[in-house]
Parts: sequence; C-alpha cells; structure tokens
Amino acid sequence: MEAQKPTAAAKPAQKLNVHEGGSKVRGIKNAFLVIVACFIVAVCLFIFWFGADSNFDEAGHPQNIIGTIYKGGFIVPILQTLFLTVIVLSVERWIALSSAKGKGNISKFVASVKECLKKNDIAGAQALCKKQKGSVAAVVSAALVNYEEMDKNTILTKEQKVANLQKAVEEATALEMPALQQNLPIVATLTTLGTLVGLLGTVMGMIKSFQALAASGAPDSTELSTGISEALINTAFGIATGAFAVISYNFYTNKIDNLTYAIDEIGFSIVQTFTATH
Repeated sequence: MEAQKPTAAAKPAQKLNVHEGGSKVRGIKNAFLVIVACFIVAVCLFIFWFGADSNFDEAGHPQNIIGTIYKGGFIVPILQTLFLTVIVLSVERWIALSSAKGKGNISKFVASVKECLKKNDIAGAQALCKKQKGSVAAVVSAALVNYEEMDKNTILTKEQKVANLQKAVEEATALEMPALQQNLPIVATLTTLGTLVGLLGTVMGMIKSFQALAASGAPDSTELSTGISEALINTAFGIATGAFAVISYNFYTNKIDNLTYAIDEIGFSIVQTFTATH
C-alpha cells in the first residue's frame, strides 16, 4: 500500500499546477447565447435596413440588391443568423487559441525546454513555462512537477515512475483539449446547415414564383426573373455561410493540431529524458 502513496500525491500537485499556471484559455462557454444574440441582430437588420422604404419603389419592387435580399423572405434572417454566428465564433476561437498559444513562438519554446531537459535544468524549464504561458506551457509545467516528484521518489520502480510520468502528461493534455476545441463542433455543423437552409429558401422562392406565374395566366419574364433572383439570394447566403464555416473550421483545426503536436513532442522528450537519466 505504501508504494501507491507517491502516485496519489502526484496527481493533486499536477492538477493544481494546470489550474494555477494553466493556459487560461478564454472562450464563450454558452454558444446558445451567441446564436440568440445573432438572431436578434439579424432580425433587426432584416426589418430596419433591408426592409427600409428607400430600397423599394412605389409599387413595392426592389430598387437595389438590398431590397432584393429583403424579398428573399423569412429565410433571410435565419441565414444571416447562421452567417453571423460563424463570424462571432471564428473571432472567439481566434482569441481563445491566441491565448492558448502563449506569449512566444511555440517552436522556440519547445526547443528551449528540450535544451533545459538535456542539462537536467528542471527549474529553468519551469521558468520558461511561466514566461510562455498557454496550453503547451501548462501541460509541460504539470509534467515537470510530476518529473521532480518521481525524481525524489525512492519507493516506485523505474518502470512505475515512467508510467506515472506518461500518465501525468496525458491527464494534463486531456484537461487542456476541451478548451481548445470548444465551439468548433458548432462551426462544423454550420458548414452543412447553412447550405441546406439556403437551398430551402431557394426552393420556396421558386415555388412562389411559379405560383405567381400560374395565377397571372400569362408568362411574365419580368416577374419570373425577379422571383428567381430573389430565390437565388438565399442560395448565395447559404453558400457563403457554408464556405466561411469550412474555412474557419479547417483553419482552427489545423492550429489545434499544431498545438497538440507540440504537446506530444515535448511530453515525449520529458519521458525520454527521465528514462535516460534514471
């Protein structure tokens, strides 16, 4: 039973280090509030800007593209909500991942910590973590705390110490990953949802256009072209939303992959250094 005490004591110190010297990744916790706020803004824009009297003639026909957008119907504010949501969450992820990255260059930080590990300068590596901050630094700091504890431990075997150190890196990484990936699933959903809602608006607009032609009893090229242009506005909004969401999702996924790679690289170096020097 005594052999388990150092392992149990290592975990609280590790978690405390991640909390106190952690990444402090900032982000919007409740994306639903973002969607509601974007919907309110979209409805206000639809009613007071796109629907302004100056955008239409006396007969109610649109005089510019803004008036044509208004004629797209109730689907337009929904599409605008989706588009604004993608923009807001993209900006939010930029701020969050910038704070997760830390103050300095990640590659230089990883190289500097490796140099400290080669010299067995754990205090120097911890100083670099405090200076760098961010998710990578938080994971490294937690691993170094466990490194020192395993270094002083005289009860566990070398294999047990290495396993404990690997577990410390994995647990610290697991604590950081949710904050990095937060809200990205919503952006991924909007890549498809925006396009589908846009197509729905287009189909509904086309149905209305042909219904108007059937009711008039005679083909009217002006009415038909106006109806089609109004319907295609929804397609344009949907495609723009989907395209922007895809770009945003892939961009931030790549940034997270780079951070994860840096964490894995330096975590492996810490474990290998411990193995080689003990």
